[in-house]
Order: sequence, then C-alpha cells, then structure tokens
Amino acid sequence: MKQLLGLTTWCLTFVSMNLALTVNAAEPVVKLTKQDHTVAVTIDGQDFTTFHTDPKWKKPYFSPVKTSAGSIITRPIEATQKEHPHHKGIWVAIDEVNGNKFWREEDTIQNTQVELVKAEGNPAELRVTNLWQGKDGQPVVTETTDIRIYGNRLLTYDIRFAAGKKPVTWADTKEGLFGIRLADSVREKQTDKAAPGGQVTNAEGLKTTAECWGKESAWVDYTGLVEGKTHGAAIFDHPKNFRRSRYHVRDYGLFTISPFGQHSYTNGKLPADELVQPADTTIRLRYAIYIHDGDAEQGQVKETYASYVKHAGE
Repeated sequence: MKQLLGLTTWCLTFVSMNLALTVNAAEPVVKLTKQDHTVAVTIDGQDFTTFHTDPKWKKPYFSPVKTSAGSIITRPIEATQKEHPHHKGIWVAIDEVNGNKFWREEDTIQNTQVELVKAEGNPAELRVTNLWQGKDGQPVVTETTDIRIYGNRLLTYDIRFAAGKKPVTWADTKEGLFGIRLADSVREKQTDKAAPGGQVTNAEGLKTTAECWGKESAWVDYTGLVEGKTHGAAIFDHPKNFRRSRYHVRDYGLFTISPFGQHSYTNGKLPADELVQPADTTIRLRYAIYIHDGDAEQGQVKETYASYVKHAGE
C-alpha cells in the first residue's frame, strides 16, 4: 500500500512538473484591438505599440514602440515638431514616385482599410490598404501590406505595390522606404558627449553608421540605452526581394531600408537604378524590424534573421 501511495505521489508530482513546464513554455500571445483609427498591440497583456491611421496624418505608422521592459524605443511623436516631422515611429514611405514626395509628406498616403486577419496569436496579423495619392488626388499606386507581429517583438512586412492604368516610376533616392526613428538616447551621436552613443553593426561585421550607411546587407542592428537598459532594433532585408536593398542609417537615430537608391547611396559611384513599373502590375517587397533586449549578440539578431527568412514564405 505504501509503495502504491509512493507511486501515486510520484506520478502526481511528475504531472504537476510537466504542467508547470507547459505553462512556462507557452508561446506569448499577441493581441490586436481595433478602434476607429487605431489598432492597439499587446503581448501577453503588455502594451507593445499602436498602429495609427487617422486621416489627419499624412501616412499610417506605428508609435510608440516599446521594449520588453515597457520603455519606449521610438522617438516621441511630440518631438517631430523639432526636426524631421515626417520621422514617425515605424512607417513605409518614399519620395519621387512619379515625382510625388511621400517621404517628406508633401503628398499623402491615405489608409482605406485595416483588416484583422488574425486578431490573436503568435503571430497576430493585420492587412492594410493604402492609397498613395498624387498631387491630383488620384492614387499613383495602391499598397497592400500584410503585417505579422510576433511575441518576440518581430514585425514583418509583406508589401505589394499595385500600379493602376499608368506606369509608375520609382526614382533613385535615399529618402525611403521602410524604417524606424529611434529614441534620442539610442542614437549614435549624443548631444551630451559624456553619454554613451548607440552601436551600429551589420551582418558583415561593419560597424558605425558611417560604415553601414548605403551598404547592402542581410541585416543592420542599431543598439543603445533606453531608460538605462540596453535595447536595440534590427532591420532585415529579405533575400527574395526583386533586388537587394541599402540602409539609410544615420547617427541621429534615423534607420531605414530601400531598394531604390543605388546612385544616391553610393554618392554617385554607381548609376541610377530607378524602376519603371508597367501599368497594371504589382511589385512585392519584404522586410522586418526586430525589437530586442541587449546588443545584437545578446538579442540573437543573426539567429532571428535566419528564422525570419525560413518562415517568411514564398
């Protein structure tokens, strides 16, 4: 009888341990909550970011973007009144699309639909439709983007630009396309010379914004202090994009990637590589931003990039 009781106790303990392991190993839950002009994003109930589509803005964007510690890694929207007002959180925009300047917000990217494809899970997913309106108010291109948000704070963008009845010329420019504006405390160049500056590195091991700017690379990482703790943001290029992209990464916290700008990003050493997109065609671009704890090595940027490529699909 004692042996039986002992076996029963052991079995209950084993089951209890396994249940605990199952709970501890559970994937984080990303939840999307849609309101009139926003989609709030939480991870296990903790605020991560909010997607903004209010028509008062010249383009949709995510802001603020928070780390796992709850600190804000993007520059506050209020600070856009000081300089570069078009640098808002995480966004998609570029200048010189049939001569229209969407990056500088001289022209408007108007959101027309936000669909919660998967409101809860890992990842959660939303699909956004945006009209890139020319100076005549008519759409130059229609953007449809699938955004997946993972529990490890990886945001993947699968972007499709559909031309209408007229060709679309994507000019050679450094002003674009997909990126983030980081908090001042993260940026490489600090106004306070005693403050530690951010650290920038790419997949090839190049360091500093000066070395990484304008270069092609699978990924670039920008790491610095956020409320006294080390956090970073990495941008990923997808290897199956129609051409490799280059990084517009600046010492004041601007951090973007674009396939349009061979001439601009090499300071004229290579010829312009503008793209003339035929009427009634679609081009596809895939990128990702990964918000992580620690530096690039501690945050496993290399490993997360490999996982992104493996699971990003065809």
